[in-house]
Amino acid sequence: MKALVATDYGEPPSNLELAEVPDPVPGPGQLLVRIEAASLNPFDLKQISGAMREMAPLTFPHMVGMDGTGRVVGVGDGVTEFSEEEAVAGFFGAHPGTIAERAVIDVGPAVSRRPGAVDAVHAAAMPESGMTALALWRAAALRSGDSVLVIGATGGIGMFLVQFAAAEGVHAIATASEDDAAYVRNLGAADVVDYRSAGVVEEALRLRPEGVDAVIDLIGMGEAISISARAAREGGRLVSPLGGPEGLDRDVSAVYIGSFVPRQGDLEALLGQVADGSLRVEVSRTFTLDEAPAAVADFAHAHTRGKVVITN
Repeated sequence: MKALVATDYGEPPSNLELAEVPDPVPGPGQLLVRIEAASLNPFDLKQISGAMREMAPLTFPHMVGMDGTGRVVGVGDGVTEFSEEEAVAGFFGAHPGTIAERAVIDVGPAVSRRPGAVDAVHAAAMPESGMTALALWRAAALRSGDSVLVIGATGGIGMFLVQFAAAEGVHAIATASEDDAAYVRNLGAADVVDYRSAGVVEEALRLRPEGVDAVIDLIGMGEAISISARAAREGGRLVSPLGGPEGLDRDVSAVYIGSFVPRQGDLEALLGQVADGSLRVEVSRTFTLDEAPAAVADFAHAHTRGKVVITN
Protein backbone atom coordinates (compact mmCIF):
# COMPACT_ATOMS: atom_id res chain seq x y z
CA MET A 1 0.00 0.00 0.00
CA LYS A 2 0.99 3.66 -0.35
CA ALA A 3 2.00 5.59 2.77
CA LEU A 4 3.82 8.76 3.79
CA VAL A 5 7.09 7.95 5.54
CA ALA A 6 9.87 9.97 7.10
CA THR A 7 13.25 8.65 5.99
CA ASP A 8 15.23 10.47 8.72
CA TYR A 9 15.01 13.41 11.06
CA GLY A 10 14.93 16.70 9.21
CA GLU A 11 12.93 19.56 7.80
CA PRO A 12 9.85 18.56 5.78
CA PRO A 13 9.43 17.88 2.93
CA SER A 14 13.12 16.96 2.43
CA ASN A 15 12.85 13.93 4.74
CA LEU A 16 9.46 12.72 3.51
CA GLU A 17 8.41 10.45 0.68
CA LEU A 18 5.44 8.44 -0.49
CA ALA A 19 6.46 4.80 -0.41
CA GLU A 20 5.05 1.36 -0.94
CA VAL A 21 4.91 -0.44 2.40
CA PRO A 22 3.42 -3.78 3.46
CA ASP A 23 -0.27 -3.80 4.26
CA PRO A 24 -0.83 -3.81 8.04
CA VAL A 25 -2.51 -6.82 9.59
CA PRO A 26 -4.84 -6.44 12.59
CA GLY A 27 -3.70 -8.33 15.66
CA PRO A 28 -5.88 -9.42 18.58
CA GLY A 29 -8.10 -6.59 19.76
CA GLN A 30 -7.35 -4.43 16.71
CA LEU A 31 -9.17 -3.01 13.71
CA LEU A 32 -7.81 -2.62 10.19
CA VAL A 33 -9.16 0.65 8.78
CA ARG A 34 -9.24 1.75 5.14
CA ILE A 35 -8.32 5.38 5.66
CA GLU A 36 -10.53 8.02 4.06
CA ALA A 37 -8.95 11.07 5.71
CA ALA A 38 -6.19 11.88 8.20
CA SER A 39 -5.17 15.09 9.94
CA LEU A 40 -1.84 16.54 10.99
CA ASN A 41 -0.88 17.51 14.52
CA PRO A 42 2.06 19.54 15.87
CA PHE A 43 3.33 16.36 17.56
CA ASP A 44 3.85 14.81 14.11
CA LEU A 45 6.23 17.67 13.29
CA LYS A 46 8.06 17.39 16.60
CA GLN A 47 8.67 13.71 15.98
CA ILE A 48 9.96 13.86 12.43
CA SER A 49 12.05 17.00 12.98
CA GLY A 50 14.00 15.33 15.77
CA ALA A 51 12.74 17.61 18.53
CA MET A 52 11.53 14.55 20.44
CA ARG A 53 14.41 12.20 19.62
CA GLU A 54 15.75 12.06 23.20
CA MET A 55 12.32 11.40 24.72
CA ALA A 56 10.81 9.24 21.98
CA PRO A 57 13.34 8.16 19.32
CA LEU A 58 11.98 7.00 15.97
CA THR A 59 12.92 3.99 13.87
CA PHE A 60 13.13 4.79 10.16
CA PRO A 61 11.37 4.62 7.84
CA HIS A 62 8.68 6.06 10.13
CA MET A 63 5.07 6.13 9.01
CA VAL A 64 3.48 9.53 9.65
CA GLY A 65 0.06 10.40 11.04
CA MET A 66 -1.88 9.69 14.24
CA ASP A 67 -5.43 10.88 13.51
CA GLY A 68 -7.67 9.19 11.00
CA THR A 69 -11.07 8.00 9.92
CA GLY A 70 -12.35 5.42 7.49
CA ARG A 71 -14.08 2.07 7.12
CA VAL A 72 -13.28 -1.10 9.01
CA VAL A 73 -11.95 -3.71 6.55
CA GLY A 74 -10.62 -6.25 9.02
CA VAL A 75 -11.02 -7.22 12.67
CA GLY A 76 -8.54 -9.01 14.90
CA ASP A 77 -9.25 -11.90 17.21
CA GLY A 78 -11.53 -11.08 20.10
CA VAL A 79 -13.11 -8.00 18.53
CA THR A 80 -16.88 -7.97 18.93
CA GLU A 81 -17.59 -4.23 19.24
CA PHE A 82 -17.08 -3.39 15.54
CA SER A 83 -17.80 -5.07 12.25
CA GLU A 84 -16.51 -4.64 8.71
CA GLU A 85 -17.59 -1.58 6.71
CA GLU A 86 -18.50 0.41 9.83
CA ALA A 87 -17.26 4.02 9.72
CA VAL A 88 -14.87 4.81 12.58
CA ALA A 89 -12.62 7.67 13.67
CA GLY A 90 -9.78 7.52 16.11
CA PHE A 91 -6.38 8.43 17.49
CA PHE A 92 -3.88 5.90 16.14
CA GLY A 93 -1.00 7.10 18.32
CA ALA A 94 -0.06 3.61 19.48
CA HIS A 95 0.35 2.54 15.83
CA PRO A 96 1.16 5.67 13.76
CA GLY A 97 0.68 5.73 10.03
CA THR A 98 -2.71 7.19 9.14
CA ILE A 99 -1.40 9.16 6.15
CA ALA A 100 -1.71 5.97 4.19
CA GLU A 101 -4.25 3.75 2.53
CA ARG A 102 -4.75 1.54 5.61
CA ALA A 103 -3.86 1.61 9.31
CA VAL A 104 -4.51 -0.44 12.45
CA ILE A 105 -5.91 0.80 15.74
CA ASP A 106 -6.52 -0.84 19.11
CA VAL A 107 -10.14 -1.22 20.13
CA GLY A 108 -10.66 1.02 23.16
CA PRO A 109 -11.34 4.63 24.14
CA ALA A 110 -9.23 6.05 21.29
CA VAL A 111 -11.61 4.80 18.58
CA SER A 112 -15.32 5.44 18.04
CA ARG A 113 -17.99 4.94 15.43
CA ARG A 114 -18.34 7.95 13.19
CA PRO A 115 -21.83 9.47 13.20
CA GLY A 116 -23.48 9.66 9.82
CA ALA A 117 -23.80 13.43 10.11
CA VAL A 118 -20.01 13.88 10.38
CA ASP A 119 -18.05 13.67 7.14
CA ALA A 120 -14.60 12.11 6.89
CA VAL A 121 -12.70 15.40 6.68
CA HIS A 122 -14.13 16.81 9.91
CA ALA A 123 -14.00 13.47 11.73
CA ALA A 124 -10.29 13.14 10.93
CA ALA A 125 -9.65 16.57 12.44
CA MET A 126 -11.18 15.68 15.80
CA PRO A 127 -9.50 12.86 17.79
CA GLU A 128 -6.09 14.05 19.09
CA SER A 129 -6.97 17.74 19.23
CA GLY A 130 -10.41 17.20 20.73
CA MET A 131 -9.34 14.74 23.40
CA THR A 132 -6.24 16.77 24.29
CA ALA A 133 -8.39 19.89 24.62
CA LEU A 134 -10.76 17.99 26.89
CA ALA A 135 -7.87 16.84 29.10
CA LEU A 136 -6.55 20.41 29.35
CA TRP A 137 -10.02 21.75 30.09
CA ARG A 138 -10.48 19.30 32.93
CA ALA A 139 -7.07 20.23 34.33
CA ALA A 140 -8.01 23.92 34.28
CA ALA A 141 -10.97 23.11 36.59
CA LEU A 142 -12.98 26.18 35.58
CA ARG A 143 -16.58 26.98 36.46
CA SER A 144 -19.23 29.32 35.10
CA GLY A 145 -18.21 32.91 35.80
CA ASP A 146 -14.47 32.16 35.80
CA SER A 147 -12.03 33.53 33.25
CA VAL A 148 -9.37 31.88 31.08
CA LEU A 149 -6.62 33.08 28.74
CA VAL A 150 -6.15 30.68 25.81
CA ILE A 151 -2.78 31.22 24.13
CA GLY A 152 -2.83 29.61 20.69
CA ALA A 153 -6.59 29.83 20.30
CA THR A 154 -6.70 29.49 16.51
CA GLY A 155 -5.01 26.07 16.34
CA GLY A 156 -6.46 22.60 16.41
CA ILE A 157 -6.63 22.37 20.21
CA GLY A 158 -7.36 26.03 20.87
CA MET A 159 -10.51 26.08 18.75
CA PHE A 160 -12.08 23.46 21.03
CA LEU A 161 -10.96 25.12 24.27
CA VAL A 162 -12.60 28.41 23.31
CA GLN A 163 -15.84 26.58 22.55
CA PHE A 164 -15.69 24.63 25.83
CA ALA A 165 -15.30 27.92 27.69
CA ALA A 166 -18.26 29.52 25.96
CA ALA A 167 -20.45 26.48 26.58
CA GLU A 168 -19.60 26.52 30.31
CA GLY A 169 -20.11 30.25 30.78
CA VAL A 170 -16.39 30.93 31.23
CA HIS A 171 -15.04 34.29 30.03
CA ALA A 172 -12.43 33.40 27.39
CA ILE A 173 -9.65 35.75 26.33
CA ALA A 174 -8.19 34.32 23.13
CA THR A 175 -4.96 35.17 21.34
CA ALA A 176 -5.29 35.63 17.59
CA SER A 177 -4.03 37.86 14.83
CA GLU A 178 -6.25 40.66 13.59
CA ASP A 179 -7.18 38.48 10.60
CA ASP A 180 -8.45 35.72 12.91
CA ALA A 181 -10.18 37.90 15.51
CA ALA A 182 -13.66 37.45 14.04
CA TYR A 183 -13.08 33.70 13.80
CA VAL A 184 -12.27 33.22 17.50
CA ARG A 185 -15.12 35.53 18.51
CA ASN A 186 -17.47 33.32 16.49
CA LEU A 187 -16.10 30.33 18.43
CA GLY A 188 -17.15 32.08 21.64
CA ALA A 189 -14.21 34.22 22.75
CA ALA A 190 -15.33 37.19 24.87
CA ASP A 191 -12.09 39.13 24.24
CA VAL A 192 -9.30 38.83 21.71
CA VAL A 193 -5.64 39.79 22.16
CA ASP A 194 -3.69 40.43 18.97
CA TYR A 195 -0.37 38.77 19.82
CA ARG A 196 1.32 40.50 16.88
CA SER A 197 0.67 44.03 18.05
CA ALA A 198 0.46 43.77 21.87
CA GLY A 199 2.08 41.93 24.75
CA VAL A 200 -0.25 39.03 25.51
CA VAL A 201 0.24 39.08 29.29
CA GLU A 202 0.06 42.86 29.53
CA GLU A 203 -3.10 43.02 27.45
CA ALA A 204 -4.74 40.20 29.41
CA LEU A 205 -4.00 42.04 32.66
CA ARG A 206 -5.44 45.22 31.19
CA LEU A 207 -8.66 43.30 30.54
CA ARG A 208 -8.53 41.45 33.88
CA PRO A 209 -6.35 43.50 36.29
CA GLU A 210 -6.61 40.87 39.03
CA GLY A 211 -5.55 38.15 36.58
CA VAL A 212 -7.47 35.30 34.98
CA ASP A 213 -8.45 32.17 36.86
CA ALA A 214 -6.47 30.00 34.45
CA VAL A 215 -3.99 30.36 31.62
CA ILE A 216 -3.95 27.57 29.04
CA ASP A 217 -0.76 28.03 27.01
CA LEU A 218 -0.60 25.88 23.87
CA ILE A 219 2.50 27.59 22.46
CA GLY A 220 5.10 28.20 25.18
CA MET A 221 7.24 25.56 26.83
CA GLY A 222 10.12 25.28 29.26
CA GLU A 223 11.17 28.24 31.37
CA ALA A 224 9.48 30.67 28.95
CA ILE A 225 6.07 29.50 30.12
CA SER A 226 6.67 31.32 33.41
CA ILE A 227 5.95 34.53 31.50
CA SER A 228 2.45 33.29 30.61
CA ALA A 229 1.82 32.48 34.28
CA ARG A 230 1.99 36.19 35.10
CA ALA A 231 -1.48 36.58 33.56
CA ALA A 232 -3.01 34.24 36.16
CA ARG A 233 -4.38 35.56 39.45
CA GLU A 234 -2.87 34.59 42.78
CA GLY A 235 -4.10 31.06 43.46
CA GLY A 236 -4.86 30.51 39.77
CA ARG A 237 -3.63 27.84 37.37
CA LEU A 238 -1.29 27.50 34.43
CA VAL A 239 -2.08 24.54 32.14
CA SER A 240 0.10 23.37 29.25
CA PRO A 241 0.50 20.30 27.03
CA LEU A 242 4.20 21.09 26.45
CA GLY A 243 5.72 21.26 29.92
CA GLY A 244 7.60 23.81 31.96
CA PRO A 245 9.27 24.43 35.30
CA GLU A 246 8.11 22.43 38.30
CA GLY A 247 7.61 25.54 40.39
CA LEU A 248 6.63 29.09 39.52
CA ASP A 249 7.80 32.22 41.33
CA ARG A 250 4.32 33.04 42.60
CA ASP A 251 1.18 31.38 43.91
CA VAL A 252 0.07 29.82 40.63
CA SER A 253 -0.33 26.05 40.23
CA ALA A 254 1.22 24.54 37.10
CA VAL A 255 -0.41 21.51 35.48
CA TYR A 256 1.35 19.87 32.55
CA ILE A 257 -0.47 17.37 30.35
CA GLY A 258 2.46 15.68 28.64
CA SER A 259 0.27 13.09 26.96
CA PHE A 260 -3.44 12.61 27.40
CA VAL A 261 -4.96 9.27 28.31
CA PRO A 262 -8.21 8.77 26.38
CA ARG A 263 -11.25 8.16 28.53
CA GLN A 264 -13.92 5.77 27.40
CA GLY A 265 -16.78 7.68 25.81
CA ASP A 266 -14.94 10.99 25.31
CA LEU A 267 -14.34 10.64 21.58
CA GLU A 268 -17.86 9.37 21.00
CA ALA A 269 -19.26 12.35 22.90
CA LEU A 270 -17.11 14.86 21.01
CA LEU A 271 -18.11 13.40 17.65
CA GLY A 272 -21.73 13.52 18.80
CA GLN A 273 -21.37 17.23 19.49
CA VAL A 274 -19.95 17.76 16.02
CA ALA A 275 -22.87 15.80 14.59
CA ASP A 276 -25.50 17.89 16.39
CA GLY A 277 -23.76 21.18 15.56
CA SER A 278 -22.85 22.16 19.12
CA LEU A 279 -19.10 21.81 18.45
CA ARG A 280 -17.37 23.30 15.43
CA VAL A 281 -14.35 21.78 13.68
CA GLU A 282 -12.36 24.19 11.52
CA VAL A 283 -10.43 22.68 8.60
CA SER A 284 -8.37 25.31 6.82
CA ARG A 285 -6.82 23.22 4.06
CA THR A 286 -7.16 19.76 2.52
CA PHE A 287 -4.67 17.80 0.42
CA THR A 288 -4.70 14.44 -1.34
CA LEU A 289 -2.43 11.58 -0.32
CA ASP A 290 -0.24 12.25 -3.36
CA GLU A 291 0.24 15.80 -2.03
CA ALA A 292 1.09 14.63 1.50
CA PRO A 293 4.77 15.75 1.60
CA ALA A 294 3.72 19.25 0.53
CA ALA A 295 0.89 19.19 3.06
CA VAL A 296 3.30 18.51 5.93
CA ALA A 297 5.64 21.25 4.72
CA ASP A 298 2.75 23.67 4.48
CA PHE A 299 1.62 22.73 7.98
CA ALA A 300 5.14 23.24 9.30
CA HIS A 301 5.73 26.65 7.78
CA ALA A 302 2.37 28.37 7.19
CA HIS A 303 -0.11 29.72 9.73
CA THR A 304 -2.88 27.19 10.20
CA ARG A 305 -6.35 28.02 11.45
CA GLY A 306 -7.82 24.83 12.81
CA LYS A 307 -6.59 21.68 11.09
CA VAL A 308 -4.96 20.41 7.89
CA VAL A 309 -6.49 17.21 6.50
CA ILE A 310 -5.18 14.72 3.92
CA THR A 311 -7.75 12.68 2.03
CA ASN A 312 -7.64 9.40 0.11
